Amino acid sequence: MNDSSWGAPQGAGYWSAPEMGAAPAGPAYDVHGAQQTRPMPIVPDVPDAGRDADDRDDRNGDAARVSGPLFRDEKPQEPMSTPLPSPPPKKRAGRDLRAAIGVGVGLGALVVGSLFIVKAVFVGVVVLAVVVGLWELASRLKERKGINAPLVPLAVGGAAMVVAGYVREAEGAWVAMALTALAVLVWRMTEPPEGYLKDVTAGVFAVFYVPFLATFVTMMLTADDGAWRVLTFLLLTVVSDTGAYAVGWRFGTHKLAPRISPGKTREGLLGAVGFAMVAGALCMEFLIDDGTWWQGLLMGLAVAVSATLGDLGESMIKRDLGIKDMGTLLPGHGGIMDRLDSLLPSAPVVWLLLVLFVGSG
Repeated sequence: MNDSSWGAPQGAGYWSAPEMGAAPAGPAYDVHGAQQTRPMPIVPDVPDAGRDADDRDDRNGDAARVSGPLFRDEKPQEPMSTPLPSPPPKKRAGRDLRAAIGVGVGLGALVVGSLFIVKAVFVGVVVLAVVVGLWELASRLKERKGINAPLVPLAVGGAAMVVAGYVREAEGAWVAMALTALAVLVWRMTEPPEGYLKDVTAGVFAVFYVPFLATFVTMMLTADDGAWRVLTFLLLTVVSDTGAYAVGWRFGTHKLAPRISPGKTREGLLGAVGFAMVAGALCMEFLIDDGTWWQGLLMGLAVAVSATLGDLGESMIKRDLGIKDMGTLLPGHGGIMDRLDSLLPSAPVVWLLLVLFVGSG
């Protein structure tokens, strides 16, 4: 090892500090000048990168501003950027819209086709819808509340009520309803008496709620222009529901009945009224014999109200049962009862107004 490596070159003005008081060997060490030297502190090599030139030449003694990293291998920290606010989530429909549209188109084709081809086939479609609706309602009552509404007399009596409404009109519907209610009371007697009252009460309610209200559809069919009356009833109800959904989804902010159905809004109700009144005026003017546009306006208003109340009524039932849908038979819609909720209470309203405006035909 070269002994001169312990000292700096001559004339450099910097000397290494003696270790433990001993002078290092080498020609660069001057014995006579040893008393005039003083040890210099070892200063770490701090890079000047990041300092401004004005800071290095500052004569006022101000501390230098260091903006760079302290160590060479340390990356400078980038300033934190404020995250941009995320856009508000878009409103989404609560169901599969494509499936709902496909099923709706299929059901519409079935109903309209049977309505204008053979009326008896349409009556059969109504009977099938009533029986399936009763089965869904009775099943949910048993599953969620332990209520055993007698399904056999309900299904047989419900089908008989729909046919009686078509054959004997109102008189036949009332008689069939009374006999069905009596059959429910007798049928339930074959089982133990525990729960008898709640079971027969639920059964009589189901008789009125589903088949009796559906008989007004087949009663409309008995008129000379019965097919057009039923089509008017269906169009007004569907248009009312569509207007409520479209306007409420786009503009709805004020809840209509938040404790019953949080999704319904006052704006949606106004949309239902507007759409139904326009559709009613057109239907009464062009589809119904001796009908006028102003009668259609009144009918559209009445259907919008009855359809909304029917929808809220079934929402109340489903909330009491703790379910979202009454069934799963129709993709995108739920069950049959989920499609009949606005149709059933609107049927007697349309039937009555048509009788008042243009007669029973």
